Amino acid sequence: MAAYHAVLVHFPIALLMTATLAILVRAVSDAPLARAVDRALVPLLAVGVLAGVVAYGVGLMVWPWETISATPLGRNHMLVATWTLAYWALLLATRWIIGEAIWEGVTRWVMAGLAILGSALLGITGTLGGHLVGIYTEVSEALRLLGWEVYTTYYVPDFTLAAILIAAIILTVMGILGRRRMAA
Repeated sequence: MAAYHAVLVHFPIALLMTATLAILVRAVSDAPLARAVDRALVPLLAVGVLAGVVAYGVGLMVWPWETISATPLGRNHMLVATWTLAYWALLLATRWIIGEAIWEGVTRWVMAGLAILGSALLGITGTLGGHLVGIYTEVSEALRLLGWEVYTTYYVPDFTLAAILIAAIILTVMGILGRRRMAA
């Protein structure tokens, strides 16, 4: 069953990274190709999130909660996997509800920033999952430099909390400025 999880996780990774590319293309361009890419964005995000739910569920069948939660690495993987799945589901809902208006004004840059952040979460989730099966990457070294020791830390490091707070403030200000420009 572990092999199924390892195979399945690559579908949401590929789909959501493609969605990130689509968001970035649409954020920087209003050309016909960018508009065509945008028309595929909601289905792409929906299939990516659905594939993530399936991979998440299979992962829970592979490793029982008692096992995965017995180590900080396992808890971190589950925590970040949950955040990542919820994050992309919210990004899907945002794009679906707001529609093409999301690409007007500053909100296009907010979407681009959110997509990049979602990709980072996706990368961290995959890195932690890789560590669980003995596949190591340089991403864990970058996390260590940021104060997060993936084998022992079971909390959000202060640097991460500060980065989240700063990003939330910047994105909120960008959204308010964008709304004001649209109203004017």
